[in-house]
Amino acid sequence: MKKILPLFLTFLIPVITLSQTGKVFDNLSMKSEILKMERKYAIYLPPDYETSERSYPVFYLLHGAGDDQTGWVQFGEVLYLADKAIKEMKATPMIIVMPDANTGQRGYNNDAKGEWRYEDFFFKELMPYVEETYRIKREKRYRAIAGLSMGGGGTFYYALHHPELFSSACPLSAATGPLNMDDMERYKQRGRMEGATNAQIEDWFKKYSVLDMIKNMPDEQKNAVRWFIDCGDDDFLYEGNSLVHIEMRKKEIPHEFRIRNGAHNWTYWRESLPVVLSFISDTFHQH
Repeated sequence: MKKILPLFLTFLIPVITLSQTGKVFDNLSMKSEILKMERKYAIYLPPDYETSERSYPVFYLLHGAGDDQTGWVQFGEVLYLADKAIKEMKATPMIIVMPDANTGQRGYNNDAKGEWRYEDFFFKELMPYVEETYRIKREKRYRAIAGLSMGGGGTFYYALHHPELFSSACPLSAATGPLNMDDMERYKQRGRMEGATNAQIEDWFKKYSVLDMIKNMPDEQKNAVRWFIDCGDDDFLYEGNSLVHIEMRKKEIPHEFRIRNGAHNWTYWRESLPVVLSFISDTFHQH
C-alpha cells in the first residue's frame, strides 16, 4: 500500500495542475482623488497565481462605449479564453486589468477643459494601485494594452502618449478620434467641449486624433511599441483604422494590420482576443 500511494500521487499532481483555472473578480474598486469618486475595475488572475510566489506580466484590457469593467468578462469570455490560451501554451500566464470608463463621464481621455481627467487617473492612480496590490512585473517589457472600439481608441492614445510604458498595443475596431480639425465639429457637439476655448479644442485634437499623432510621430518613437491593429471588413470604423494603417506605412512604423470578415460586435472581438494574447506574449517571453 505504501508503494501504491506515492505512485497514485505522481499521477494525481499533473491532473490537479491541469485542472486549475484562473479567477476573475469583476466588482473591485479603488478610491480616485483625481476623479473624486470610487472607481471600479475587474481583474483576471492566472491559474497558478494563488499557488505561486512569482510576479506576472500585466495586460490592460479596455472595454467599449456602453460597457463597463464587466464587458470583457460577461461578453468577451476573458476567463475562458485566457485560461485556454495559457493551457495550450499560446499565451504566457498574465494578470489582466479591466478598468471601468463608463461612470461619471464615458471615455478614456481627459476633457478639453481639464475638468474630467480620466487619462490622468489611469496613469497616476489606477496603474500604480494595481501594480502595487498584485504581483506584477513593472518593466515596460512586461506591460501591454488592448481594447475594443472606444477602448481601441484608448489603446492608441495611451500607447502613443506613453510609449515608454507599453511593449505592445492592440487596438481592435478602434475609434480613432477626429480625422482633421473639420471633423472636430462632431466631437464638439457631444457636449463635453461646451465652453472650451479654441486653443483648448485644438490642444485636445492634437492629443486625441490618432491620425494626427501618427503623422507627427518622432522618428525615435517608431519602434517603441509593437502594434497589432484589427478591424472587421463590415465595421463602421473601418475608415479611421485604414487611414491610420496607411499613415503608418508612409511613416515606416512597424505594425501588423488585420482586416477580417466581421462587424462591430462581440463575435468579432472574442475571435480577436486569443490572437492578441499570443501577440503580446511574444514580447513577454524571452527569445
